[in-house]
Amino acid sequence: MRRFSGAVGVQQGTRILFSDFAHDGAMWTGSGPREVRHVQTFSEPFQSPPVVTVGISMWDIDRKTNSRVDISADNITATGFEIVFRTWADTRIARIRADWMAIGQVRDDDDWDVS
Repeated sequence: MRRFSGAVGVQQGTRILFSDFAHDGAMWTGSGPREVRHVQTFSEPFQSPPVVTVGISMWDIDRKTNSRVDISADNITATGFEIVFRTWADTRIARIRADWMAIGQVRDDDDWDVS
């Protein structure tokens, strides 16, 4: 369990990761291992790296192949993270939208900075 002292902040967002069917991109026309990464910057920094969850909120996947997807958060810092989406084999993915949520310690207005 991760415990926070002081104020706790929550940020969330949504992001279209790709629409590869529109331009015959690798997720739609390719095969084998494929990966897409998007840098997501927080609107306000946390005091330390927050806990981040990422989920698929919309998918458009070809029904003729198996649906193979892996989505995660990587390189999490106090100022942002990377959304990582992967697929493999013959899976054809037209588009993906991801929703994310970050929860972590933030500076409280009553915090004192005594340096």
